[in-house]
Amino acid sequence: MIKPLAYNIVSSLGFSAQDNYAAVRRGQSGIVPWLDPAGTPIALSHLDREKLQDAFEKQCKPSQKYTEPEQAMLLSASLAVAEAGINPASVRTGFVLSSTKGNIELLGIPDHGLGTERIHLWHTAGLLAAHFNNPNLPLTVTNACISGAAAQIAALKMLENGLYDHVVVTGVDMASDFIVAGFQSFKSLDPERCRPFDARRKGLNIGEAAATIVFGKADGKGISLTRGNVRNDANHISGPSRTGEGLFRALSRTLEDLPRDEIAFICAHGTATSFNDQMEAIAFTRAGLQHTPVFSLKAHFGHTMGAAGVLESIISMKALEDGIILPSLGYEEPGIEGGLNISTATVHTNKRYIIKTLSGFGGCNAALLYQTHS
Repeated sequence: MIKPLAYNIVSSLGFSAQDNYAAVRRGQSGIVPWLDPAGTPIALSHLDREKLQDAFEKQCKPSQKYTEPEQAMLLSASLAVAEAGINPASVRTGFVLSSTKGNIELLGIPDHGLGTERIHLWHTAGLLAAHFNNPNLPLTVTNACISGAAAQIAALKMLENGLYDHVVVTGVDMASDFIVAGFQSFKSLDPERCRPFDARRKGLNIGEAAATIVFGKADGKGISLTRGNVRNDANHISGPSRTGEGLFRALSRTLEDLPRDEIAFICAHGTATSFNDQMEAIAFTRAGLQHTPVFSLKAHFGHTMGAAGVLESIISMKALEDGIILPSLGYEEPGIEGGLNISTATVHTNKRYIIKTLSGFGGCNAALLYQTHS
């Protein structure tokens, strides 16, 4: 079985997976008022730069200058690798980076002095592997909002095929002016904390985070990543399918003949945009999941882009370990057509399977299935 051996989250809610999970259990949100590059009020989840740098320098003891996304990436990976107790320099350890924009902010700083290659994601992934003196070529996954799920699926295949004994998957993205302006051009940002699946939802909040899962083969108790699939319906460059086709196909292939009533919950993409939330509801219903409890974590962390699939999988696994279904923060009034079982309170469950879904620009969709073993 392919299992997470350790994990970490660096976000506005804390610098460990346990701190972040505890904050979610308390109903805490890292979303704060902010201003976009034009001075328009928005809300986002912002990493405290001073705290980040202090923690990074203490943990990683850098000998060179690193950008803020790189600091978050290396801090998260270092903490997770230390917890896992693996040899990160081994030829049998692989690294996978999940990010949508990486160091994109350097485009606006022509005199940054870090070299022309620093803007490229392959270079960021190289810094990740080099930090641990790892000899292997790291894999870079950048597939819009499903990057974190696609990275985990890649790790799953690497381990199943015996390429590595351990794979470190790290996702990271920060809210640069470039990213904020891009989402503002779609008029998709809510100036207040987002409300996934709610009738009052106005859009998403951007979030800043890094998250890491160290995967390896292990037997016995614990949670395993059982299956995962990506499907693309190529509906539109930014708008999701009106029929949920890609997500429906990803779910169908991932769930196969698994009885739907054995699934504890779905941690949805749940961005709080009008089109995404409705698309997911349609896809869930088509896949026979209309009665399965659903929640979104976006009102806690914002949309953390390349980190989302990793971060939200970690929180979901922690909930499965505790045998609970989390409430969907911000949801009060039904705001989607058709029936969907949106979770509104913490409840206990003894079911063994959970689903994590993500969807992104260009019609990409992903579904992950995790299972707990007693």
